[in-house]
Amino acid sequence: MGIVSWVIFGLVAGALARVLMPGEEASGILKTTALGIVGAVGGGFLGTLLGFGKVTGFNIRSFVIAIAGALLALWLYRVVKKS
Repeated sequence: MGIVSWVIFGLVAGALARVLMPGEEASGILKTTALGIVGAVGGGFLGTLLGFGKVTGFNIRSFVIAIAGALLALWLYRVVKKS
């Protein structure tokens, strides 16, 4: 699956991560989208490295990996922001 697919997944995953992990900070649509894209791309890369199989297209497994990556990116952002 190409980078464009991960960007599309990132747009949706960022919004879902924000819903699943609400916070006190005010995040705009651009920040949420950027974190989602970074998380989805990173999640896809890490998922492949960790042996979850190649991500080959739009499917549930790929979407779950993208959301998990976006949640991780959002959590890391909050940890770095606090320190």
